Amino acid sequence: MTVSNLQLEAAINKLKKAGVRITPQRHAVLEYLLTSHSHPTADEIYRALEKKFPNMSVATVYNNLRILKELGLVKELTYGDDSSRFDINTEEHYHIICEECGKIVDFHYPTLDEIESLAEKVSGFEISHHRMELYGVCSDCAEKKAKEKTKEGLNV
Repeated sequence: MTVSNLQLEAAINKLKKAGVRITPQRHAVLEYLLTSHSHPTADEIYRALEKKFPNMSVATVYNNLRILKELGLVKELTYGDDSSRFDINTEEHYHIICEECGKIVDFHYPTLDEIESLAEKVSGFEISHHRMELYGVCSDCAEKKAKEKTKEGLNV
């Protein structure tokens, strides 16, 4: 059994324990999140599954994501592009975001607990959590830009 299958089985068990029905659509959304290795929007999930489930609406995808989020099976990521993205990896980790295409990649680094502790001491706040994002241009977009520059140079 692969890691994805084990994760899917664990997620389904958690849904069952919470009294949530395992509909084919809900199963497909979970499976997509586990196998896509990306941070998709609800619309991207809908487009990926619409051929398999032609009667499924975008609202169904949103409702399923809401339930998965409430049960702690996914995290909702809100960044500057006005559309939430969903992350099946609920462990503490950080993200690198492409400023060109919006692609989000996980970045693992020891948690920044020391900074939280220092922030509490300095500010008097009781820190509940933090989020770290790094921004740049992914290799695909950098390559595309380089090709465009080369093409422009040839057309001058």
